[in-house]
Amino acid sequence: MADHRLFVAATPPATIRVALTAAMAGMPGARWQTDEQLHVTRRFIGTVDRHQAEDIAAVLGHVRHPPIMLELGTVGTFDRQGRIDTLWIGIQPRDRIAPLHDKIDRALVQAGVPADARAFRPHVTLARFTRGTAPDQAMASRMTIPPLPTFAIERFALYESHLGAGGASYEAIAHYQLRD
Repeated sequence: MADHRLFVAATPPATIRVALTAAMAGMPGARWQTDEQLHVTRRFIGTVDRHQAEDIAAVLGHVRHPPIMLELGTVGTFDRQGRIDTLWIGIQPRDRIAPLHDKIDRALVQAGVPADARAFRPHVTLARFTRGTAPDQAMASRMTIPPLPTFAIERFALYESHLGAGGASYEAIAHYQLRD
C-alpha cells in the first residue's frame, strides 16, 4: 500500500500567478516556483496511507466557508538553523483566511490527523534555497511585487506532493468549492 504526502491549498487566480512569476528574478541560487506550484497552503498534512487519504478527502467535503477576498502582503523568509531556505509573500488579511484554516484543521482531526501545532502564516512560497545558495536577509527583503488587486479564493484542493530530483511536483487529487 503506497503512502501519500498530502497538503490542503488554494491556488490564486491566473492574474496573480502571472504577476508573481514575472517578479521572480535577480536572486542567485533561487529555485523559483513554477506557475503550477504557486498556492496558498491551508494545511500541511504529511505522509498518510491510502485509507487515511480517502478519509481526509471525504471529511474535507464537509467544510463550509464562503469565498474569501484576499490580497498579497509583504515578502518574507523562513529559515532553518539560521539560514534562509524559503522566500514567500504573505497573504492578508489573516482574519479572513484563518477561520477557513481552523475549519480545515478540525475536519482533518476527525480523519485522524493530529491538530496543527504550528502558527498559521498564510503565504505563497516563491523560491527555495539549498545550503550555500541562500541570500542574506537584506537581499531577500529587497524583492518587491507590484501592487495587485484583491482576489477571490473560491475553492481549495487536497494535493499530493511528489518529491523528485528537480524538486516537488503537486497533483490536485480533490477539489472543494467554498460556499456558505
